[in-house]
Amino acid sequence: MPFAVIDGRRIEYRSILGTAGRPTLVFLHEGLGCAALWRDFPDKVARRLGSPAVIYSRFGYGQSDPLDRKLDVDFMHREAIDVLPALLSHLGIQRPLLIGHSDGASIALIFAAQPEATVAGLVLMAPHVFVEAVTVASIARIAERYETTDLRQRLSQYHAHVDDAFRGWADIWLNPRFRAWSLGAEVTALRSPTLLIQGDADEYGSLTQLDAFSVATHASITRLVLPKCGHAPHRDQEAAVIDAVAAFAAGL
Repeated sequence: MPFAVIDGRRIEYRSILGTAGRPTLVFLHEGLGCAALWRDFPDKVARRLGSPAVIYSRFGYGQSDPLDRKLDVDFMHREAIDVLPALLSHLGIQRPLLIGHSDGASIALIFAAQPEATVAGLVLMAPHVFVEAVTVASIARIAERYETTDLRQRLSQYHAHVDDAFRGWADIWLNPRFRAWSLGAEVTALRSPTLLIQGDADEYGSLTQLDAFSVATHASITRLVLPKCGHAPHRDQEAAVIDAVAAFAAGL
């Protein structure tokens, strides 16, 4: 994969060609993801929509450069307000269709809620809008597995700086200071058309995350709840997710 240089640091990305004039799909990965761990899902979505696409790994993930500091409570805001705009500018992307999963969905929401942001729309899969006890409990369990099983070794196949990727994510989510984190203001500020997707068996969050949008936002919201689906709808029910994204994009 090629690299973009943002503030002197390398960030890996992958591009998919598409029809000129269509919004570029930008894929934002979850807390343990990276460009490679999306596998061929972006290719299938881009082909279905005929759109160009970009998939990137945040600092500390995949083959991108390591973290330059320990993540703090505002790490998703820093990504959305500092890194993502710089990357889009570097790649010449305007008015993207952001497709985010988990932490990546939250980052997409923060970006779109900024007054100066221009996006075609948002696809948010299993977004985090506030911290739930079920999320913290699930992260605590996987943190124990990271220390006691071969999980670290398996993740190191995808992440050059595996402790940055895992510990950076898990430590801040498990930090008591993070319990008060919320995107209520961003939900209220959102104006972009948004597709919300979540499984009803998500082990990292409940449907109350989606409910926050119906209560607070002024955006046009489409909601899809998938039965017998866990935290990764694009892996658990790929065909249904691609159909939903295609229908949403056609209506933009």
